[in-house]
Amino acid sequence: MLEVGTKAPSFELPDQNGEMHRLEDYRGKKVILYFYPKDNTSGCTKQACGFSERYPQFTEKGAVVLGVSKDTVASHKKFEEKYGLAFTLLADPERKVIEAYDVWKEKKNYGKVSMGVVRTTYLIDEDGVIIKANDKVKAADDPEKMLNELS
Repeated sequence: MLEVGTKAPSFELPDQNGEMHRLEDYRGKKVILYFYPKDNTSGCTKQACGFSERYPQFTEKGAVVLGVSKDTVASHKKFEEKYGLAFTLLADPERKVIEAYDVWKEKKNYGKVSMGVVRTTYLIDEDGVIIKANDKVKAADDPEKMLNELS
């Protein structure tokens, strides 16, 4: 996990519609950049729907929400349409951004060890500096917790 107070790594990734997004595009706004393992899984769906339901409150507070996983643009599009998600999902199948933000880690599941995305949420300030970092994310609680961080 990257340290609070460090400059957030720059990136350029396609969203669920194939449009490119760069971190620099959001200068002057707070960015909630959250990394999740996989589209359409129960925890990831709870987290995404939570961010979507609260999206108007995030925008009122001058923040944008960007979800990142190693799923494809097409997978993100289906996920967005299935749940009516109101924010941007970024596709990182090559894991460039996932690795730059240090969220590709060894995971243990039922005694089996594998590599994967550790659910992590970063809050990046208007100047591109990480001001909060959480890698102990509870999917269902994360959206409300991040909303409270913005007050």
